[in-house]
Amino acid sequence: MDASTGQEGDAAFWARARRHMLSYGGNFIPFVAARASGAFVYDAHGRRVLDFTSGQMSAILGHSHPEIAATLASAAASLDHLFSSMLSLPVVDLAEALARLMPSLPRVMLLSTGGEANEAAIKIAKLVTGAWEVVGFAQSWHGMTGGAAAATYKAGRRGYGPAAAGSFAIPAPNAFRPRFPNLSWEAELDDAFDLVDRQSTGNLAAFIAEPILSSGGIIELPQGYLAALKRKCAERGMLLILDEAQTALGRTGTMFAFERDGVAPDILVLSKTLGAGLPLSAVMTSEKIADECAARGFLFYTTHVNDPLPAAVGLKVLEIVERDELAARAATMGAKLKKGLVELQSRHSCIGDVRGRGLLLGLEFVDESAGKRRSAAMLSDAITDRALSLGLCANIVRAGSSGGVMRIAPPLTVSEEEIDLGLDLLGSAMNEVLRN
Repeated sequence: MDASTGQEGDAAFWARARRHMLSYGGNFIPFVAARASGAFVYDAHGRRVLDFTSGQMSAILGHSHPEIAATLASAAASLDHLFSSMLSLPVVDLAEALARLMPSLPRVMLLSTGGEANEAAIKIAKLVTGAWEVVGFAQSWHGMTGGAAAATYKAGRRGYGPAAAGSFAIPAPNAFRPRFPNLSWEAELDDAFDLVDRQSTGNLAAFIAEPILSSGGIIELPQGYLAALKRKCAERGMLLILDEAQTALGRTGTMFAFERDGVAPDILVLSKTLGAGLPLSAVMTSEKIADECAARGFLFYTTHVNDPLPAAVGLKVLEIVERDELAARAATMGAKLKKGLVELQSRHSCIGDVRGRGLLLGLEFVDESAGKRRSAAMLSDAITDRALSLGLCANIVRAGSSGGVMRIAPPLTVSEEEIDLGLDLLGSAMNEVLRN
């Protein structure tokens, strides 16, 4: 214990952490957070790190937003948790607010995490269609439980035995690294569904997709793709589930990422951004699907379904995002950030691509030449580590494929000065790594 600060020493902390913490996805980063405010996280010694991952891609309002803190305190003091069959005003208010944003999907269930919500969405699709086969993208990430894990292909499939029967994957279109350079995305989609049809037993229930595959390497579906995908689903009696865990509530410059394409899903899943860092997710669907679920006895009874405290937070998040026009702000600030990243690309040949939308952006590195032979993944990791040492947090979740892509997702409240600082820190990290 440091007598001057009353804080435990770093060495003692990490000794206890190594003794007691179960590893669940790679190494813990060498930074012990003590507090956070806005776009910065601080350790006990006052060192600050600019958070360009929004926590776990969730804290769209920054950290410790005063209105969220006040809402939490008020809700915790009045109504925090209820029996799962008991409703409350914050829950119905949030459901109504979400339905106002998405009138074609007015039926809402509130849960805790994106994986849990995707699990519910998949069960709904299976129950309503009477089928059980689920198709996703080969670069996807939808969660770590049961059906959500079976539809996750980015990482985590080995060592656990068989996934759910009827799990199929197709490649997401990648403009920077096309699988078939001479084929259009339309032809690639036709070919992918031809293979799905040949493997299916005639029980296709749903396609689950992220509009921008974040963990898969910031792969943005080309304009028109979602509409074509919805047609493929309709032709086969499948439901289209869109997982907007990371892309919803303004992150990409519109309230929902799918708005750009003018295509509404049959089931919409929200999480991460809805709670702005608090555990809250939502499943939204149509009256027709909801009524069919009820008729068939849908069961998804969990401890924290429709809890009032996180619902109160979600309602405040929606209020702030709309009131402060954060979707438009994300478009503006994202354009500034992307311009800076493109300028970095012009100075460093190891940056092969800059892509993404709004404040969800990615840098894809390419294998280094000139005898150094560092792979794209090695470069990305080295630059990430150096950036953290300089005070910038970016590039979370390195597991699985797409290791050469650095993900950058600041809070929607990020300032121009913070964008400039992030670019300066990233540029310095790149210069230092590439000199060695």
